[in-house]
Amino acid sequence: MVYVSLGTGFEETEAIAPIDLLRRAGIPTLTVGVDGATITGSHGIAVEADITIDQMDLTELDMIVLPGGLGGVATARKSQLALDALRFAWENDRFVAAIGAGPTVLADLGITDGRSATCYPGCESGMGSAVMVPDAPCVRDGKLITGTSAGCAIPFGLALVEALKGTEVAQKIATQIVIR
Repeated sequence: MVYVSLGTGFEETEAIAPIDLLRRAGIPTLTVGVDGATITGSHGIAVEADITIDQMDLTELDMIVLPGGLGGVATARKSQLALDALRFAWENDRFVAAIGAGPTVLADLGITDGRSATCYPGCESGMGSAVMVPDAPCVRDGKLITGTSAGCAIPFGLALVEALKGTEVAQKIATQIVIR
């Protein structure tokens, strides 16, 4: 199961594009409302979450994804359940992924320490001791996957698919959506 954590003010493209790609690949994916069932993104798009954060079953977790958006990141930082889920995933050898400003929350938890990562330009000072990879749309370092921005949501989403289903499936999805 993939859980995509949505807090008020999340970056819509960074969330919806990867969700779409994961579901196209047949990967069970649920949106998780951190601060309610209906979550409004940073550009006023409201999303009805599949479940709320207290309904997550971490025993079923294969991957957790944290989109950016400064509001969404602030919401995640204020939620002990959201932070505990990220920590649980990492400590139990599950995939942990974040895009945009989201990787700074992973840095807060020490998840990016000494690992290759990327984030939204200008957020690098919040990345602790991560080994920053400039100009990369997304970076995978073992079970850690980070993405740069909304404009990189498709490569990021495909990297999530590849991590869970392999290169062949990710390439099939890329062909279906006509990446040029």
